[in-house]
Amino acid sequence: MKVENTQVQMRKGILEFCILEIIARGEVYASDMLEELTAARMIVVEGTLYPLLTRLKNAGLLDYTWKESTSGPPRKYYTLTPDGQDFLHQLRLTWEEVQDSIRIIRQKPHLNGAATPLP
Repeated sequence: MKVENTQVQMRKGILEFCILEIIARGEVYASDMLEELTAARMIVVEGTLYPLLTRLKNAGLLDYTWKESTSGPPRKYYTLTPDGQDFLHQLRLTWEEVQDSIRIIRQKPHLNGAATPLP
């Protein structure tokens, strides 16, 4: 079993959360999102982002507007809908719960009584 496979699955599991966090900061162009996600090592291929954006839009969590570009065709800029803001709020609460759960698990003493050191 390769650790890389598990790492990829862990990142995929929180990718929607990361996308919503980026969009929550304000209107954003997909290429800028892709650049940020790539820099954060959350996504490596463009083909992963666009289907997720479409799914989030179809779920009523995102909206977009077309804006003229000085360097090419019009661009789609994404924003969160009120439902998207509520959804993100719930994900933030869940993220905090997951972090707490992992911290509890990692701090439980080993059989020899020593706790697992946290980085």
